[in-house]
Amino acid sequence: MTLRHTITGIFCAALIVVPIAAIAPPATAEPGPALPSFYDPPAPIPPGDPGDVIRAEPMSLALPLPARATRIMYRSVDPAGAAVAVTGIVFDPTTPWSGPGVRPLVSFAVGTQGQGDQCAPSRLFGQLVHYVPPLDLMAEYDTTAVTELLARGAAVVVTDYQGLGTPGTHTFLNATAEANAVIDAARAAQRLPGSTIPAAGPVLFWGYSQGGHAAGAAAERVGEYAPELDLRASYVGAPPASLMDLGAYADGTALSGAFGYMLNSMRAVYPDTIEVLDAALNDEGKRMLEESAGQCAAESVLRHGFRRSQTWTTSGRPLFPDVIASDPRTLDAVAEQNLGNRRPTAPILVLTGDNDDIVPAAPARALVTRWCALGAIVQLIDLSAIPPILPGTIIGHGINSIAFQLTTAIPWLDDRLADRPAPTSCGPA
Repeated sequence: MTLRHTITGIFCAALIVVPIAAIAPPATAEPGPALPSFYDPPAPIPPGDPGDVIRAEPMSLALPLPARATRIMYRSVDPAGAAVAVTGIVFDPTTPWSGPGVRPLVSFAVGTQGQGDQCAPSRLFGQLVHYVPPLDLMAEYDTTAVTELLARGAAVVVTDYQGLGTPGTHTFLNATAEANAVIDAARAAQRLPGSTIPAAGPVLFWGYSQGGHAAGAAAERVGEYAPELDLRASYVGAPPASLMDLGAYADGTALSGAFGYMLNSMRAVYPDTIEVLDAALNDEGKRMLEESAGQCAAESVLRHGFRRSQTWTTSGRPLFPDVIASDPRTLDAVAEQNLGNRRPTAPILVLTGDNDDIVPAAPARALVTRWCALGAIVQLIDLSAIPPILPGTIIGHGINSIAFQLTTAIPWLDDRLADRPAPTSCGPA
């Protein structure tokens, strides 16, 4: 067995085992066959407003979390401005809120799940482990953070994102689609009948990795898109602030397996890029895109991780920056997903570090600088004193998430709910 196979096996085992072991003994997994019909949106989508609940049903959980769970389908807006149905899960805690004021709602943006519908968080929370032989393997690794928030009495809504679980292509790392999904999930949770979630209570955004990109995009857009929400703060962990920098940094790492998600999303949202990508990708690259569209993250690591992207191109040049920057259609499509062009209206906590072996720290620091210049209140937690461990394996990226976001982000959010002055890394104006 090669080192590559050993590292990949360790990563996939950790992806499945660590989050589950950190919670509690499992309950019986929810049966899968009854799920798909819920995820088929009505045609046409009923008239209404973004955040309106289209349908909802109670669901059982694979792990005994301190909450009542409701699977929801809600109305949102896609990048073209059209109505779209998005699914997710609302956790109404059974624990009293332990902080100041009324119970807050956390709109939780998960990290990379994959692009297959079976990877949707609202499906994975109902299973112990999703597994279809030989390699279709996944568990919901964000369960740990969700559980900690629920244990404090905060309500949580987790979006599946657009196209994940529901028909269509999951718009992976598309800033508009992610922001709308996160914001409208909060609206839907507040409008859900029969819950203990205050209809106009305080809202927090939370995200790490892909979720950090989504939470950051939501924080930038909420003031215009949903000014009625009482957003108090956003935690933006390891945000891919620049997709071009992300692609160049992650090439040849475990995240190479997610390049297919990025390109499939681009093709779905920007049809004029299809011609460019079809010409740039060789047969193996096109096969990688096709396979990635139905995979969860663990399978994509096993099948496509640690590959150099030039092996997928006709020119033998890497996808980022060479191929993407070679045509304005793909270049513009990637640039539109960058964060930092709008001023967030509530305080933000950004977590990054040079030991992160998947999402580069320099663009996250630059994002903080841009947000500060726009007048936002931003605190940067930089973990660069921590040395890298087995670079490219997602270990550093995972350590920052597991070891620091719960101990750092939750107390910081508690302070924002208590209306304590938010610290800032912006310096004097």
